[in-house]
Amino acid sequence: MTNIDPPSPLRSAVYGAPPAGLVDVPDGAAQLSPLRPGAEALERQPDGGFETIVVAAPPGAIERRYVLAHALRTLAPGGQLTVLAAKDKGGQRLRAELEALGCDVAEHFKARQRICTVGRPDALQGLAEAIAAGSPVTLEDVGLRSQPGIFSWNRVDPGTSLLCRHLPPLAGRGVDLGAGLGILSKAALASPSVEALTLVEIDRRAVEAAKENVTDDRAHFLWADAREVALVDLDFVVSNPPFHAEGIEDRGLGQAFIAAAGRMLRRNGMLYLVANRHMPYEEVLRAAFKSVKTVTDEGGYKIFEARK
Repeated sequence: MTNIDPPSPLRSAVYGAPPAGLVDVPDGAAQLSPLRPGAEALERQPDGGFETIVVAAPPGAIERRYVLAHALRTLAPGGQLTVLAAKDKGGQRLRAELEALGCDVAEHFKARQRICTVGRPDALQGLAEAIAAGSPVTLEDVGLRSQPGIFSWNRVDPGTSLLCRHLPPLAGRGVDLGAGLGILSKAALASPSVEALTLVEIDRRAVEAAKENVTDDRAHFLWADAREVALVDLDFVVSNPPFHAEGIEDRGLGQAFIAAAGRMLRRNGMLYLVANRHMPYEEVLRAAFKSVKTVTDEGGYKIFEARK
């Protein structure tokens, strides 16, 4: 008699960070968000492997359709997809986008969120196009690997560009906190005296792109929250810290990056940081560093040089 292994049980999954209390997320649901270090990748899941999926839809249209298409692809026949988004962050378009993929949509509103529920249709449509539009791409005009959904995915951020132009020659061991696509890291590694540079980034997609953009053997890559990384005794830190969380301005993010840089640096180590002019970073810089200097103030950005 031939032994036949039983089929793998279907799983539940969650993508993103749905607001608490709005939808039911089963205990033990697989985490698929690229912004959760250690989570599984949605795009690498097999077809039909999930019984239920909850998606906190991204605000960007290309990224959102890409996520919806992959979620439907990985949903088992008879499975259920629940998608939610704030009205002003893609919620107005959710129903039409799901219908364009072949779904019959039930929807309701709660706490300023549009919540759409669909079963996996017998015939999906438009998946290949949505997935192709949101997949990683090489931007020929800037020579970078990128993907919709990454910060400043299709252009060089002006703050990063400004810091690259004002970055002095560096030496020793350093870190790029919030490294993104690796643009600032490439500028730092132009100094031959740099021994090693760790690129720390919370977005897995950006880490994977940076590995293709920064091919220097001195570069090391870490998918992690920069605020929680336990690096110490570094000679320098470079950073263009984020100041938005879930699409909302959060000044505490950049301040936490500055505090993390202070913990990582050795005595006399240097921080080179760019920030939007209106961000209130001077006080926390002076609290964490022995000396702080504004290198330049132009184009709506400030560059700070701080010595530990």
